[in-house]
Amino acid sequence: MSDLPGVLMLDLQGLALTDDERQLLQRPQVGGVILFSRNIRDVAQVQALVAEIRRCRPQILLAVDQEGGRVQRLREGFTRLPAMLRFGQLWQQDQQAAQALARDCGWLMAAEVLACGLDFSFAPVLDLHTGLSEVIGDRAFAADQQALVALATEFMQGMHEAGMATTGKHFPGHGSVTADSHHALPLDSRPLQQIREQDMQPFVRCLPVMDAVMPAHVIYEHADAACAGFSDYWLQTVLRQELGFNGVIFSDDLVMAAAAAAGEMEDRVKKALAAGCDMLLVCNDRQAALQALAVLETLNTEPNPRLLRMQGKHHLDFAALQATPRWQQTRAQLDTLMPKDAE
Repeated sequence: MSDLPGVLMLDLQGLALTDDERQLLQRPQVGGVILFSRNIRDVAQVQALVAEIRRCRPQILLAVDQEGGRVQRLREGFTRLPAMLRFGQLWQQDQQAAQALARDCGWLMAAEVLACGLDFSFAPVLDLHTGLSEVIGDRAFAADQQALVALATEFMQGMHEAGMATTGKHFPGHGSVTADSHHALPLDSRPLQQIREQDMQPFVRCLPVMDAVMPAHVIYEHADAACAGFSDYWLQTVLRQELGFNGVIFSDDLVMAAAAAAGEMEDRVKKALAAGCDMLLVCNDRQAALQALAVLETLNTEPNPRLLRMQGKHHLDFAALQATPRWQQTRAQLDTLMPKDAE
């Protein structure tokens, strides 16, 4: 079996592996697991689950969505993280303080995730806060490009300090469409130049600290008839060639409603690979994951060595992490950004 992670990232049913899942993880084309809330009880349980997964596949990539705010899977025993828009609001009062705390928050988030044995969080969101997209909403740092780029760069630098690779999402920008791609197919009808000058700029300007990117399940009709994640134009012409991005490209979940525009699961897998995705996410539908796996095994897809860059580094013991002055001070500062009704 290759030391490289395979191409498919899938999910698990519960708090521990089933026998079927142990067998599934042994299949070479499976290269990643993403944890959801149903897989998480507390720190010790996550660490035990991670150890169990790694006994099956030592090199597998283990991910989670730990953005902050309403998108935070790790909760019990973990720091409650503010929605990223809170940093944008702080920026309006004190730019220097907002940047410093964004960096410390990126470090703390990443350090806690790594202390569980996971490799990375799919973060941060680089979409503009336009007020149009409810699914993005307060997950975005700011409406202003300068503020967004400054805060996101600091957040990603903090992640790097902890030893975690960064993932900018959702390229080239999901903030200017109203439809939620989990449930519908968003269509962006604006002129291509406007998208390039506005929504895409945070990705362009954050390239030096961006290790991976996740494209949006959005059709930008003046660029391509396909969603960005299935688009040779966005992933090859723009991202790889024009911008010179050499990091990892993750598909967004191929089970999402918007992905259906690419066809059946076989079509989605083939189109995402052809467009340039390095790893494909198929979540919350085991039958769909098995279909995707069967397609990948037929294609005999070779994993890309760049996936190894997503492996976590500097795993610190959780108790040792909590004893550090930076963790204690950052946690206290983040509490001041949390709404009063937060848990």
